[in-house]
Amino acid sequence: MSNTQTPVETDILISGGGVAGLTAAAAFGSAGFTTICVDPAPPVTSEGAEGADMRTTAFLHPSRGVLERAGLWERLQPFAAPLQIMRIIDAGGAAPEARLTRDFNAADISDEPFGWNLQNWLLRREMVARLDELPLVDFRPGVATTGLITREAGAEVSLSDGTRVKARLVVAADGRNSFIREAAGIDVKTTRYGQKALAFAVTHPEPHNNISTEIHRSGGPFTLVPLPDRGGLHSSAIVWMERGAEAERLAALPVPEFEAEMNARSTGVLGQLTLATRRSVWPMMTQIAKSFAGQRVALIAEAAHVIPPIGAQGLNMSLADLTCLLELCEKDPAHLGSTPMLAAYNRRRWPEVKAREIGIDLLNRASMVEARPLRDLRAGVLGALYSLGPVRKTLMKAGLGMR
Repeated sequence: MSNTQTPVETDILISGGGVAGLTAAAAFGSAGFTTICVDPAPPVTSEGAEGADMRTTAFLHPSRGVLERAGLWERLQPFAAPLQIMRIIDAGGAAPEARLTRDFNAADISDEPFGWNLQNWLLRREMVARLDELPLVDFRPGVATTGLITREAGAEVSLSDGTRVKARLVVAADGRNSFIREAAGIDVKTTRYGQKALAFAVTHPEPHNNISTEIHRSGGPFTLVPLPDRGGLHSSAIVWMERGAEAERLAALPVPEFEAEMNARSTGVLGQLTLATRRSVWPMMTQIAKSFAGQRVALIAEAAHVIPPIGAQGLNMSLADLTCLLELCEKDPAHLGSTPMLAAYNRRRWPEVKAREIGIDLLNRASMVEARPLRDLRAGVLGALYSLGPVRKTLMKAGLGMR
């Protein structure tokens, strides 16, 4: 398509078709906004396909509202595993075994579970199917954003297929290396930990009983998150964070050797773990944009912030971005993408995200410690915080984003 042709006009252009971008497209399309969503890579929507995202996402309770408004929750609920208890185990003693176990039960603060866990490749499958139902959404997989020009009156985005799009609001959901963020001239601050995370699924003989378990020793947490049964066997997703070289060594091990190390690290909490999928490796970092808004541009998800996968905060912070932005757009659609609207978005979201970034950074550094005295101190702090009922409930509500 030639650049001389008339631009396509839309209310919202979303750059990025990952889980956050697809959710945003469904939410804005369901709310009555004409929406174009593009991503250079078509979504991988089956577990066995090359490039499938083997990670899982725990949608915490406050995130369900935007999923319902987007028409996604009824599609996702049948595949979701509830998270009723968040269990923290400290295994930082001389031997890799549990020496302190503390349970945070959702029943202490709500009649609902903390959240629900789903596989990322399945999320993409159901979200793409939802977009097919929405007449106001034009999803264009295999198409990238290649140019951005913004003015007070609107934005013009160039696409890799030659199309030009005029939009009132451009939503950057295009990841930690966001093209839109860079084109808008928004800087980021990045902290690298020298860590990587292995993500995969396992089966096990003991039921998980809807308990998400985070085991701390050194290098980073080893987290087991409930999944629905797999082939009649109990199943969980695992995110195993280690220093980079160690994570790469583990990822390259033959399956029997890997399973032996995995079972040693798990402290046997669910019995003998058996690898059920391939292993993927992801670099760990903390990154936050200096602002979540530019002229006619809003940053959400990893275009705005990246944190390590501790406490299921990552995508839930992204959906909180979307919830805030959607509310502002619905409140004043006549001024969609205006400078006051985007200033309000940045004012609401940036301080909240910065506070969570600081908290997750501290937790991650505590989980990485190698020295025994520091590991002992970590266990002591966890035990002391847990023993104070009001503090425990406050921590749980803060983790969920509840007031």
